[in-house]
Amino acid sequence: MYRRIAISSCLMAFVGLSFAHTSFAGKYNKKLSVGDKAPGFEAITGIDEKSHSIGDYAKAKVLVLCFTCNTCPVAAGYNDRFVKFTKDYRDKGVEFVAINVNNDDDNKLDKMRERALKSGFNFDYLHDSSQESARAFGATVTPQIFVLGKDRKIVYMGKFDDSLNPRKIKNNYVREAVDATLDGKKVEVTETRQIGCSIGYEPGSN
Repeated sequence: MYRRIAISSCLMAFVGLSFAHTSFAGKYNKKLSVGDKAPGFEAITGIDEKSHSIGDYAKAKVLVLCFTCNTCPVAAGYNDRFVKFTKDYRDKGVEFVAINVNNDDDNKLDKMRERALKSGFNFDYLHDSSQESARAFGATVTPQIFVLGKDRKIVYMGKFDDSLNPRKIKNNYVREAVDATLDGKKVEVTETRQIGCSIGYEPGSN
């Protein structure tokens, strides 16, 4: 019963805020602003059992980091879009990396592998049990996106697009930010309000 209520609340929050428009960088993220150097991450284990660090993606022209999880219905609703984005942009020198920092049983590596297989993930899916990466980025919900340029400065942060329903998308924020960055142009929309389920930070960790 509790889980149904939590999911319903999460979806209502998304619907109520899905059309919230952009604002100045730093309004919705209390730790980082657009233009800041990304904090990075070190030695996070992926579902491939390998250790991953931000330096592993040094060749990427643009790096897209997504804090997500297995259990949030909003995050699950974006999985197909993440897969398609990766397929569309990998040959352009763009890397998409998903990081899960929730530590409940449904978000451990074994369940992450199941989710990745079921959803056809074609990107690295990492589990940061320390939650340090999400804290450093000021992430509060899943999914929450950060687009980093070649210099690894933040050019966009917030939500992936403006609608949970793929047929009603009017603004593809991440795609637009990536396209502009690849073309050496100014990113017009640099921050949006992140929408999703609250990250399960452990007591005293945030």
